[in-house]
Amino acid sequence: MDGMGLPGMEDFGLTRLWLLRHGETEWSRSGQYTGLTDLPLTAEGEEQARSARKTFDGVEFGLVLTSPLQRARRTAELAGFPDAQPEPNAVEWDYGDYEGVRSADIRKENPDYLIWNDGVPHGETLEHVGERADRIVARVRTAGVEHALVVAHGHFCRILAARWLGLPAASGRHFILGTAEACRLGWDKKTPAIEAWGL
Repeated sequence: MDGMGLPGMEDFGLTRLWLLRHGETEWSRSGQYTGLTDLPLTAEGEEQARSARKTFDGVEFGLVLTSPLQRARRTAELAGFPDAQPEPNAVEWDYGDYEGVRSADIRKENPDYLIWNDGVPHGETLEHVGERADRIVARVRTAGVEHALVVAHGHFCRILAARWLGLPAASGRHFILGTAEACRLGWDKKTPAIEAWGL
């Protein structure tokens, strides 16, 4: 999957896309892959989400989307966006057989394992996650708003950032976003760009 033909690339709108990763859960704290398992935030995760509110002070969002999973919905609410629209395409990567498993434990069996290269058995392909990200990019770029926000998940936000830039989904490996951290994706003239990261 390359950057050619990415939906919305021809529009070169001025919409800036902000991403917010959900706050801490028990599994994010322990390093377990958390795809479609619908875990709540920890008490620390709720505090992280409240603290994220200041990141968006003074920004008027014309579109706010959230993954329908409760850890993202609750983060959106606590960060000041209780009316965020559920967006099914924004769910986390379906990790299949690796759901709930720590990557460190997988590497004990297979030291060369890397999810970006090897994928997940009986789960979602990286290409499919990238296609979901493309649908959000297209929706945001045609929304006619100055600022849009997506509240979602670690791997998904990284892949969404890569696809905003027109890079292959696997390039998400280069972008790290901690729990309840945000970034702003925008433009350098007509070139998709990262404007701020790790806010």
